[in-house]
Amino acid sequence: MNKENASKLWKIIQEAGDYLEGQLPEHPNHPKGRNPYAHIALSIKNRFKVSYKDIDNSKLKDVLNYIEALKKNPN
Repeated sequence: MNKENASKLWKIIQEAGDYLEGQLPEHPNHPKGRNPYAHIALSIKNRFKVSYKDIDNSKLKDVLNYIEALKKNPN
């Protein structure tokens, strides 16, 4: 992904993390609460098999749609 798109995507990840703050279900490995920003980034990495920075520019719309889906169903 080019630098401009990676920067835009990170801003969207941050906004999604802000939105999910306090909404993620509790987990025994995270007694102080889960990090919604890490949740979004890790979910993207698991889905697309690479870090958000390494996703091809042609898949940007797919990533954005996936982030919206995560916001609707944060589990």
